[in-house]
Amino acid sequence: MKLLQKYQILRYVIIIMALEIVAISINFFYAPAKVAAGGATGFAILVNELFGVDRAVTVLAINIIMIVLAAVFLDRGTTARITFGSLILPILLKITPSEQVLTDRTFSVLVGGTIFAIGVALLYRVDASSGGTAVPPMILKKYFRIAPAVSLLVIDMVVSLGNLVTEGIEALLLAFFSLMITAVVMNYIETGLDRRKMVYITSNHHINAVKDYLSENETGYTAMDVRGGYTGDGREMLMVILDNHDYNRLIRGVHQVDPEAFMIAYDISEAHGGTFL
Repeated sequence: MKLLQKYQILRYVIIIMALEIVAISINFFYAPAKVAAGGATGFAILVNELFGVDRAVTVLAINIIMIVLAAVFLDRGTTARITFGSLILPILLKITPSEQVLTDRTFSVLVGGTIFAIGVALLYRVDASSGGTAVPPMILKKYFRIAPAVSLLVIDMVVSLGNLVTEGIEALLLAFFSLMITAVVMNYIETGLDRRKMVYITSNHHINAVKDYLSENETGYTAMDVRGGYTGDGREMLMVILDNHDYNRLIRGVHQVDPEAFMIAYDISEAHGGTFL
């Protein structure tokens, strides 16, 4: 992130790449499958199916309206942040070929939703946006304190209902399925790909043996002085952060040293910096 702040040109390159990924998901997967899974792009697919209007034109019209709303109701920084993506996305939708890559409709929506999520997650990573229906949730949050995730989901579901008019119940169900796929993939990307386990270990009588085991296996740990809330007895608790594939080995090894060792494990999305030994 510091690198992006230093070299703004790199940030804009990433934004354009992310918007192109979004455009590919629409032109290669959603539009050929005739499934509108929410958002300005989904609405554009519906309008194209009903009236034959170019999807890029519809997205541009919606995004211009959203830029105006952002300028009126949101701060200048937010407006500037969404303007670039709002204007570039329609251009990319226009110049990116629209081809049917997959013949299976369900698989096309699955792949399209995954690709779409990657593009949007990249935008979030560099604090950018493609505009569109992401703007109303920002306004609702500012003035009515409505959670953006809730309002955005409602908007996407309303847009998705348009599938009933164009392609029927199957397209609607596929649109809802796509929204779930996109949400899961985005959550996984946004909360980190470097997922790990954080394990707290304490032992009544064998804490030093547990330390020896960790050291022998080159497993870093942090020792903390803790006190039991009921007994008031002081003891040491060890905190270990490790990769997921090392988790079961750690549990088995500690229990071999002390079968009664008490351990608590948490899933963590990311660990930054060096090892705290």
